[in-house]
Amino acid sequence: MPRRDPEKHRCHGDHNTASAAPFCQQTCNLVLANMDRYEILHKVGEGASGEVYKAKQLETGRIVALKKIRIRRLEEGIPKNLLREIKTLEYIEHPHVLHLHEYFPTGSAIVIACEFMITDLSQLIRAAAQRCRPFREAEIKGIFQMLLRGVAAVHDANIMHRDLKPSNVLFAPDGKVKIGDFGLARVHEAQAGDANYSHEVATRWYRAPELLFGARDYGPAVDLWAIGCILVELYNLCPLFPGDNDIDQLYRVVSVLGTPDEAKWPQLKKLPDYNKIMFPAMATVPFEKATPDIPADARRLIARFLTYPPADRLTARAALQDPFFFTKPLPVDPVMLLPLLSSVRGLKDVDKRLILDDCKS
Repeated sequence: MPRRDPEKHRCHGDHNTASAAPFCQQTCNLVLANMDRYEILHKVGEGASGEVYKAKQLETGRIVALKKIRIRRLEEGIPKNLLREIKTLEYIEHPHVLHLHEYFPTGSAIVIACEFMITDLSQLIRAAAQRCRPFREAEIKGIFQMLLRGVAAVHDANIMHRDLKPSNVLFAPDGKVKIGDFGLARVHEAQAGDANYSHEVATRWYRAPELLFGARDYGPAVDLWAIGCILVELYNLCPLFPGDNDIDQLYRVVSVLGTPDEAKWPQLKKLPDYNKIMFPAMATVPFEKATPDIPADARRLIARFLTYPPADRLTARAALQDPFFFTKPLPVDPVMLLPLLSSVRGLKDVDKRLILDDCKS
């Protein structure tokens, strides 16, 4: 996997220092850039921490997304999730991982310039559900294959994403899938038993059972559970485990996988919250009953992701070799997804023209 020059992107300054003086140093390797180099086309969205704009880089004409994150208190330095996202995107260069162009300070904010994405998988699923038009089998295979390639690259770099969900599965104007939002990403320490990660990661509906049981020592398998849930959602157009709270979330998992015990999950009793959460004995529901509308070969692949023991989950790299991708209908090329992308409500006409341009090229 190609990586950028480590000296060019060397991090300067102590990220744990909470003083205003090293603010510019804490931004790692801030390039000499400013907003004057960009023409703002329109605002894409706004959240609690900042805004996202669609913009054109004046020097190159390149269309980018500018993510402007406000630093509320300069003396506290840059937020940890922002540092994680910047450093992860600097480190990983892959066709199915969002590309970081540059980042720079402006006033009391940091601006991240990334490649512009047309939409995300959650919007695509919502549009399909509203039209009562499920994805075709070949489309599902194409989307999921690209997602697996991106996840495999992230895991090969010894990084856990820890927040994989449809809204973080992005689509470029050429139809390619890109993984984004690395604000919860973390390097995985290989020494088992020594880790002390937060268990309060991942969006609830895609949260692995070990996290729901309060695990602090876990690995990339938490991402594998999430992509198994995403594959189900690609078929059903709705989440498999839409829990209202953490207890309800775990109950929904147990109602399908059965009540966990040491026979199913040897490490169960070592989990911090094992004795705090008790459920009645429930039998395992076969996936053909839990997901009756999903083809058998896809159900078999899903079952290899959605297992209690994290070590039993199929890796993203191994999943790419599964027969699921080599039987007809074969995965579509990204360009064949462009009509789907243009059907998403909320896309501006100028963004639809970007898609049409890719169709013609």
